[in-house]
Amino acid sequence: MTDRKRILSGRTAVVTGAARGLGKSIAEELAARGVNVALLGLEEGALVKVAAELPTASRCWTVDMTDDAAMARVAEEVPRLMGPVSIVVANAGVAEAGPFVDSDADSWRRVIEVNLIGSAVTARSFMPHLLDTRGHYLQIASTASIGAVPMMSAYCASKAGVESFSHSLRAEMAPCGVSVGIAYLNWIDTDMIRDADRYAVMSELRSKFPRPARTTRSAEHVARRVVTAVERRAPSVYVPGWLRGSQLVRGVLPGMITRVSRRQLTHSRFTATGLLGAGGRAARHAAVRDGGTADPH
Repeated sequence: MTDRKRILSGRTAVVTGAARGLGKSIAEELAARGVNVALLGLEEGALVKVAAELPTASRCWTVDMTDDAAMARVAEEVPRLMGPVSIVVANAGVAEAGPFVDSDADSWRRVIEVNLIGSAVTARSFMPHLLDTRGHYLQIASTASIGAVPMMSAYCASKAGVESFSHSLRAEMAPCGVSVGIAYLNWIDTDMIRDADRYAVMSELRSKFPRPARTTRSAEHVARRVVTAVERRAPSVYVPGWLRGSQLVRGVLPGMITRVSRRQLTHSRFTATGLLGAGGRAARHAAVRDGGTADPH
């Protein structure tokens, strides 16, 4: 372990959506660098397993990130049991795909609730602690924050929202010594993406991207880049690095994407996927427990 990788040692971090996928890999990478991690998510058994395997003093909380009261309780318990919180990674997210007009209204709404509202609730719950520690808040965003694509309207809307939310939050928190970063990420090898690839709408959509833009990277690789950005309190991190250049052309992307869609997409062949992956199923079940209706997909 280099000196650089001991910068975070002994600190306490909160990672949402930590039961699997990128959240799990971020928790593992933080712990490898000496960080005690509070793992938050919906899947209790998976969270317990992740916490037990981490080399630092880590704990887990089963909680819905969209539940203000429950998150407020967790935000009280984490520092009491684990010490001052100086890092928060808002990673929890779900996705669905398919034509908007055929999408299930509850499923579409749940994507916005988890990805955007859940991030805001996470920030609201833990920002008082970051103000005390002059800590760092990292928002996991997406390529979809830069350029929206067809057949993923809820996901793109939510990720554009978290980008704007993070920019606003960064400006507010800067005078207080709290830094806010955004992680712009492309396709990652998680169960959500593997599930998505089973559907024609997603495989067709990915096939229209240039080869670099449809390449999938391991969660472990992305987590290393993300945690290094946390160490540096970087305002942004792009994985892969070429994504940074897309910021220069984002103004022309909507027109380009519409022209390609007009020529190459045939809506009648596609159906809505519902919430994708095990994390999506957990989010759907949580919504049903809270009084919503079951997603039929």
